[in-house]
Amino acid sequence: MKKLLALLVLIFSPTTAFADAVPGHFIITGSGFGHGVGLSQIGAEGFALEGKSASDILTYYFPGTQVTTAPVTQDIRINIAHQSTYQAITGTNLALYRGDLTTAPIAIPQGAVLKFASVGKIISPTISMKGSPTQVLSPATYFSVTWSGSVKVAGISLKYGFIGLRANAGKMEVTATMKLDTEYIYGVSEMSSAWPTAAIQAQAIASRTYGLSRINLIRKECDCNVYNTIYDQNYVGASKESEPANGLRWRAAVDATAGMSITYNGNPINVYFFSSSGGTTQRSEDVWGTSFPYLTNVPDPYSLDLVLNPTYSHWQRVLNQSDLTKAFGLPDVATLVADSRTVTNSVISVTATSSAGVKSTLPVGTFKTKLKIPASWFQIN
Repeated sequence: MKKLLALLVLIFSPTTAFADAVPGHFIITGSGFGHGVGLSQIGAEGFALEGKSASDILTYYFPGTQVTTAPVTQDIRINIAHQSTYQAITGTNLALYRGDLTTAPIAIPQGAVLKFASVGKIISPTISMKGSPTQVLSPATYFSVTWSGSVKVAGISLKYGFIGLRANAGKMEVTATMKLDTEYIYGVSEMSSAWPTAAIQAQAIASRTYGLSRINLIRKECDCNVYNTIYDQNYVGASKESEPANGLRWRAAVDATAGMSITYNGNPINVYFFSSSGGTTQRSEDVWGTSFPYLTNVPDPYSLDLVLNPTYSHWQRVLNQSDLTKAFGLPDVATLVADSRTVTNSVISVTATSSAGVKSTLPVGTFKTKLKIPASWFQIN
């Protein structure tokens, strides 16, 4: 009798039944790369090859907008080193200002290196030159640096504007300030300069519009309008326009579109762009919860073109148990389900269920980040 009871417990135990069914991995297949809102860069390439102009491309992906031209006179401040403790600046004809550019400049000897260290609530500068003793200068909470030709700081070569170093929360924020219209856009690296002219012109206009939409606010945490990373726009400085063969094409695209931006009811739009989609772009409310009339879904067929988009038109990812359990905070994952989808068939959230029947749900953005999934258009196999 005891043997019979033990056998029945074994047969009808749900934990054991689920445990036997826990797979070693799940396979996800999908399309696209990025959030899917706004300008599809692969789409821009496809439409440019079709003969469409930059304005045609932008007004297609941002319905109801216009591409307008007006003088852009503002400077933009880019954070190139956030919460830094030390920076070295090298260049020709360096000049140091203790404060902004209205203060008296300190000429730096040719060949010297300007070094800055964050010390408590101040920044301490020194001048280092081979064969000479290090010269320690008076500290301050803010310094400016100018040059002629080019300068290198935080791994970035700069040609334009000036550098600022400001003490902030025990560290320092290093920024580059320059003209938004052209000088900043010359250094934005968000699209291959080898792509068709209309596509890179569309990107230049979109990038300028992005800067214009953020020009009126200096963020305290970075002493900047924008960061130099993909969380704003990927800014790489002089290396973009100095690219062999194609750097001059990008500079020409920026110059040809000077003063041009994307507007809605006369104001610069909240512009977004991404690599490719699952065949249709996303509505902003489905991704971030905020609706804009021009950030809606439009067909994006070139994203599924195997020739234009060989890597992300169709992709596959294998998700191992160890990665899934870490992402969902479960001891194991027996089932993985896409709970709901948007009008464009992209996933909204994903639920994992353990062998014991415990569920854990992640928003798709978190799911993508934790498991390195390229886009929200996918199926779980």
